Amino acid sequence: MNLQRSSGQNDEQRSTGSPPQGEPLYLVVGQIKKAHGLKGEVLFDVITDFPERLHSGKQVYIGEQRHIETVAGTRLHNKGLIIHFKGKEKPEDVESLRNEMVYVKAEELPPLPVGEYYFHQLLGLDVYNEQGDYLGELTEILETGANDVYLIKTNEGKEVLVPAIEQVIKRIDLENRKMIISPPEWH
Repeated sequence: MNLQRSSGQNDEQRSTGSPPQGEPLYLVVGQIKKAHGLKGEVLFDVITDFPERLHSGKQVYIGEQRHIETVAGTRLHNKGLIIHFKGKEKPEDVESLRNEMVYVKAEELPPLPVGEYYFHQLLGLDVYNEQGDYLGELTEILETGANDVYLIKTNEGKEVLVPAIEQVIKRIDLENRKMIISPPEWH
């Protein structure tokens, strides 16, 4: 079971313009840091697993107001990108974009192979064991070196960590917002 990061943790999901239930409308793909050089370019911290989507001609949504900008070009820079937006030709043109989050519409995400999910699709799922007992809600996904770990919050407010491996995660039903697991026995 493979997962693709799209917008990070739960707090970021809430700030993406997501409706209370269902798919978010927008997903964070990165953050503008500051102007770079003299041609209206910006330094950009990449958050998405798909930075290649930020190509020339791509419309992105900037800041809480989601104002639209069109990418004129990108190039790699250290661990991020340098982005030039259409119509922004000098540093003063991009200064107001400093530290703003950049979003794309969730409906524009590329489809994933069967059995792979974006994090935002899993966050908020109701989690049940194989006997049908409600265990809690998947509230966070922790990325570790070997495999991801799901944090499930119970009705009692306890947090349970479950490895995201095939032996534990038995079924994911996005349509009904359910996940069926076989929790490991801890001795």
